[in-house]
Amino acid sequence: MSTRTIPAAQTRIAATYMRGGTSKGVFFRLQDLPERCQVPGAARDRLFLRVMGSPDPYATQIDGMGGATSSTSKCAILSKSTRPGHDVDYLYGQVAIDQDFVDWSGNCGNLSAAAGAFAIHAKLVDPARIPQDGVCVVRIWQANIGKTIIAHVPVSGGQVQETGDFELDGVAFPAAEIVLEFMDPSAGGDEGGAMFPTGNLVDELVVPGVGTFPATMINAGIPTVFVNAADIGYQGTELREDINGDPAQLARFEQIRVAGALRMGLIKTPEEAATRQHTPKIAFVSRPKDYVSSSGKTITAHDVDLLVRALSMGKLHHAMMGTVAVAIGTAAAVPGTLVNQAAGGGERRSVRFGHPSGTLRVGAEVRQVDGQWQVAKVVMSRSARILMEGWVRVPGDSF
Repeated sequence: MSTRTIPAAQTRIAATYMRGGTSKGVFFRLQDLPERCQVPGAARDRLFLRVMGSPDPYATQIDGMGGATSSTSKCAILSKSTRPGHDVDYLYGQVAIDQDFVDWSGNCGNLSAAAGAFAIHAKLVDPARIPQDGVCVVRIWQANIGKTIIAHVPVSGGQVQETGDFELDGVAFPAAEIVLEFMDPSAGGDEGGAMFPTGNLVDELVVPGVGTFPATMINAGIPTVFVNAADIGYQGTELREDINGDPAQLARFEQIRVAGALRMGLIKTPEEAATRQHTPKIAFVSRPKDYVSSSGKTITAHDVDLLVRALSMGKLHHAMMGTVAVAIGTAAAVPGTLVNQAAGGGERRSVRFGHPSGTLRVGAEVRQVDGQWQVAKVVMSRSARILMEGWVRVPGDSF
């Protein structure tokens, strides 16, 4: 008599699906995760992969919550913080789409806005610190990189105010403005070292099989390699479709990224880059030019200080990653970097740059201490909104 194996039932886990900035992700309270997923390790990774619908050889994430782009394949875990002066700990996982791994090597600046709002919504912030009406200052410990983020979240009637008239290029509808302060965002955390890990503001980056060209390599917000658009054959006005449909160009960008990661000391061998896709980022800059954004809006050279395009998880980003915006603002404030040169040079405390979806302003406070550049904080505005809340379900044998 044959026996039939009964498939494992689905597991139901409390979760909230949120937009933060120009990204989306599934948010969990640490206490709501299955016990074996409350600690780092393979079980947690397998859970997040299955939640998103990865790895998917079709690269669609149809059987999960992911949206088949780097901006929509994200998970976050929040818990009450035991660290003095902080309300919550926030851990971010960038989930690969067609591969079997979760990258924990960096933060998501866009979802940082959602982290502040979720912290209040999930009752992880002391009620005594939440005004009935006004702005709640949520003190976030970003656990991936070991840094503090201050989120100024609007509150109405004791609840997060999500609707408003703040417009963010790359997001179709207006919402309430959340001001983020990224405190001391350079280096530190798992990366350690200096803001400019090579010791130079500009290096000659040797990329085997591609060429040699100037590069600014910075660790602020997230490790980022900046190159000049013209040096790699671009204008700086490109949109996603100009690059993402060309496998040869994407492979060339990956070669540049790997060379930068090696030069920055983030990896020891080129092979390591395959399991570290989230960092470093690769971005290219140019002087201001007129272009038409992906929404059809004309951006003129007078609207911006420079143009920046950046790649995330191997594809050109539809707008701009929040963490790379931190790197842009910081590098723009340091005279002599490629970003600063593209913005016209000199000292500056803020910069407005053009990206594929429009423009973004970011401010940075930098200083030199004993010959080393440091950044006190970077400030930018984002928005966030709950899209759905309840439970996410995954097959019980997934993790």
